[in-house]
Amino acid sequence: MTFGRCAMLTPCFALLLAAVAPRLGPGPHVAPRIVVRQAPAAAGDRAVPAAAAQAEQQAYTLPPDKLAKAIALSRIRNILDLIGPLWGLVVLWLLLATRAASGLEAWTRRVSRHRWVQGLVFFAVFLTILALASLPLDAFGHQVSRGYGISVQGWGSWLGDQGKSLGLSVLIGAPVLLLFNWIVRRWPRRYWLGAWVVTLPLLLLSAFLSPLLEPIYNTYEPLAEHHSALAAKLEAVVARTGTRIPPERMFLMKASAKTNGINAYVSGMGATKRVVVWDTTAGRIPDDEVQFIFGHESGHYVLRHIPKELTLSAAGLFFVYWACAGIAAWLARRFGASWRLGGREDVRASGTGSIAESVLASRAGFVVLLSVLSTAGFVLAPIDNTVSRCFEHEADVYGQEAIHGVVADPRKTAVAAFNALGEAWLDDPNPSPFIEFWEYDHPSTQTRANFALHYDPWANGGHGEFFTK
Repeated sequence: MTFGRCAMLTPCFALLLAAVAPRLGPGPHVAPRIVVRQAPAAAGDRAVPAAAAQAEQQAYTLPPDKLAKAIALSRIRNILDLIGPLWGLVVLWLLLATRAASGLEAWTRRVSRHRWVQGLVFFAVFLTILALASLPLDAFGHQVSRGYGISVQGWGSWLGDQGKSLGLSVLIGAPVLLLFNWIVRRWPRRYWLGAWVVTLPLLLLSAFLSPLLEPIYNTYEPLAEHHSALAAKLEAVVARTGTRIPPERMFLMKASAKTNGINAYVSGMGATKRVVVWDTTAGRIPDDEVQFIFGHESGHYVLRHIPKELTLSAAGLFFVYWACAGIAAWLARRFGASWRLGGREDVRASGTGSIAESVLASRAGFVVLLSVLSTAGFVLAPIDNTVSRCFEHEADVYGQEAIHGVVADPRKTAVAAFNALGEAWLDDPNPSPFIEFWEYDHPSTQTRANFALHYDPWANGGHGEFFTK
């Protein structure tokens, strides 16, 4: 999605805006679907002989015609997923190397004599440039999704979503970037620490606010009004998991106007916590499979994945901000003059910062810092994805255990759900290990289905990892 890539200017900014980006997309990297990871053997796992290993490869299968489409579509997705972030970095570099950033700052100084107005205008234009630069790639991705029958969203509606995303980017992103720019100017030597402190509440705020902003893109209605039987079955899973998600917090999203994909997810925290089932999912796949998906999503809350992710992100960003501050200072010293970045006169006059630090405190110089942070985000993506796969696997195990005793055959149900998801999104059954490592926040659908097929901790009187019965 365009907005997702634009939002990656800073780690905290990415998390804040990713929460409000459209939840419709062409592939597993976009749609917030249930996923799993490679993990140490859980209770009940056993080594399988060679004959069983052959069968394991068929846990997730596609008809020949869809298999060919899935392989072709996977190649396109992988190329776009690699080119998109790299193109974003190129655009940032061009803004600096062509002195467009410094020219934009000079223009904003003529717009208003108020520094905060200058900053808001600068970052609003800056974000608009990035959105427009990424629009061709996103339009191509949307066309591919339409061509393969995954997206049914018309171009008018799609462009409307892009406009909404840009509007939110400017409305939320410009003030956030202005705040960080002020921190750099206010504490030129230790700004990275101040930025880290401000990031923490922004992470919490993004998790809390996301459900409130989702209706900007899609229509949500109470699930019980359209699928009362399904809602009752989900309540049975709620009773087993103790998640305390009442029916009034279960919603049906009218996704069919935009996609043929299937999905269900949990968003928000505290008072905004809720479960969402797409209308392409409810009634399209059996209720027991939706129960499994719901059990998985419940696992994220029971296992406290959201606070754990926020804690890990906060710890990681501490070191990322520190390292990026040093690299950005070197770039400012090395290229500041040729890029005509100048520097904040008040910072240099106060004697509280070096020339490089004063360069970074300017709005054009701040783009250097954003470029370094964006590069770090791209390089460190595999680490973030690895952590995500760990949490997602835990939730997947939890989901399969949560429906034990609720559905007739948890293993069969889980495998069927993964096959339905994979077929709907045309997931490649055998993606490249490198692509899976670098791009996926979850392993392949094949891995998910394989694990579900062989996970039976209740055999021989055993019990699950999270449930004793």
